[in-house]
Parts: sequence; C-alpha cells; structure tokens
Amino acid sequence: METLTERLLNDFQRDFPLSPLPFDAIAQRLDTDTGTVLQRLRQLRERGAVSRVGPVFRPNTVGVSTLAAMAVPAAELEAVAARVSRFPEVNHNYEREHRYNLWFVVTAPDPASLDAALDRIRTATGHELLSLPLLRDYHIDLGFPMQLGDGEDIAAPVTATPPPELQDGAAGGAEDLIDAVQDGLPLVARPYRAIAERLGWSERAVIDGLRDMIGRGVIKRLGVVVRHHELGYRANAMVVWDVPDAEVDRLGSQLGRQDCVTLCYQRPRRLPDWPYNLFCMVHGRDRGDVLACIGRMVEGLGLEHIPRSVLFSGRRFKQRGARYRLGH
Repeated sequence: METLTERLLNDFQRDFPLSPLPFDAIAQRLDTDTGTVLQRLRQLRERGAVSRVGPVFRPNTVGVSTLAAMAVPAAELEAVAARVSRFPEVNHNYEREHRYNLWFVVTAPDPASLDAALDRIRTATGHELLSLPLLRDYHIDLGFPMQLGDGEDIAAPVTATPPPELQDGAAGGAEDLIDAVQDGLPLVARPYRAIAERLGWSERAVIDGLRDMIGRGVIKRLGVVVRHHELGYRANAMVVWDVPDAEVDRLGSQLGRQDCVTLCYQRPRRLPDWPYNLFCMVHGRDRGDVLACIGRMVEGLGLEHIPRSVLFSGRRFKQRGARYRLGH
C-alpha cells in the first residue's frame, strides 16, 4: 500500500480527533490536505477496505447482543444463511469449519427483543441454535494492526486483572446520538456539525457526547474501521478453548495480549453440545499464518493440555456494523 493509504489505515483506527475539523488535523499529521484525506477515505469505503469511520461500541452497553451458532446440513447452508441474513438484527453471518457451521451475531435494543429475534430466526430456518452471549471481554476493541503476524514473540505469561464490568444503563441516555453515528461519521469537512444539524444539537454537544461515551467505556474506540479480508488478511479462525473456570481470567488475559489475536472473550458453555468457554479470533495472510500463530501460542503459553477447536472461516454471508435502534 502507498504511504498515505497505509497511514490512514494504520494510524487512525483509534483516537480519531474530537475537534470541529478532524480531517484537517489528520491531514496535518499526514502532510497533505483535507480534500485528499476525504477523497482517499471515500475511495477506501467504496472499495470495501473501510467499513466506516466512526465508533465501535463495547458489547452490551448499547442494547444487547449474542453470538449464535447453527448446525446446518451442507446442502442447506446457503439457503439457511440467506434467511438468517435477511433479519435486520443480524450484522455478521459467517460459515465456519465445524459441525456448527453457521455463526452469526444478533443485536437488539433489550433482552426481550433479542429473545424474540432468536425465536423468529429459529422459526424461519427450522433449525435450533446455540446462543452464546458475551460474559467477559479480554481484548475486544477491534483495532486491526496492518502488520499483523510479522512478529514471532509470545508475551510472557502474567496474571492480569480482567477489565471492570460496566453498570447497567451505561449508554447514559445518548440514544439519539448513538442512532446518528452507528453507521459512521459523514465524510465531510465538519462531520460533527453535520450530525448536530440532523439532531438539532450544537456541534459542541455532539463532540462532548462522543467524548463522554469514550470516557465511560461505552465507545471502545473511534476511528477507521477496516475490513481485514479486503486488505489481504484472507484467513481467520475462531479458536475455542475448554478452560477450567478458575483459569479463564488468567488465560483470557494472556491470550488477549498476543499480537495475532484480534478478539478474546469468555462465553458460556452449552453442554453437552458445546464445551468451550474461551474464544479468540486469529487473523493471518493465509491459513499457514493462522496455524503458525496458534502453534506459537500453545507452546509459548503452555496450553498443550487445554482442549481446543479451530474453526476457520469460510463464506462471509453478511458483514456490517451493528444496528442498535432498528427502524430509525
């Protein structure tokens, strides 16, 4: 990638400027002009390399969500996946290599709406599903380093304190602002003013509202949201581990610190069908990269005794940002 594009994708996935002219600030750092920055971001979005420029919300602080899985006969998979993808509550829908071969994320405003959506999906597809809501996150800010996989070092095992839990109602009544930014900031010179005009707010109120949600952990990061597949990371696997309950926090914290791990979180077991309670996502240029990283983690962190399964991704049936206020 040329330098401007690479720096846009590397340097601005987080800490996006909270100032009236954020793209001016980015242009100054890149030694270019605002128009060039905006044009390049629009091009990257049109190509699919960038999903949006905007916030990534911490799960279950704005609405509720769950990861769901189905075991679908291979001959039915594409048709069933299409039915699942039609639900507006579904924002990610992937094939994975496992008996449970269809995995999707369902987001809703509240638990009752989430349960109702899951019931509608069961009815529409004729298949039972596993619902695996997030219990604790160890690394889930979704930033994606563009040099992922170049390093060989495994972080030394340490005992880390898991992140604190947020209180209910952490969104703090900012629903209108969340609705306005959930699909990304407008790629214009003064994006916060454009949002303010839509809401009938002041530009300063929009900036302060975003800053407040970042400070309280509702927004994990604000910046460029990239699509890994379009940028050359064509292999990824969800690695799931059957970890003794007393060891989950320690191992989750260690796995979340590895360079090639982009997500790490605890989810519930669903015995007898699903014994795994610790999940991490590993991305690489190809399948060999991913397997090599997993091998380094297993050896470097002494995880040979932990039962695991590696679920490589296949077809991507749907991928977009979560919608927290459907119908708005």
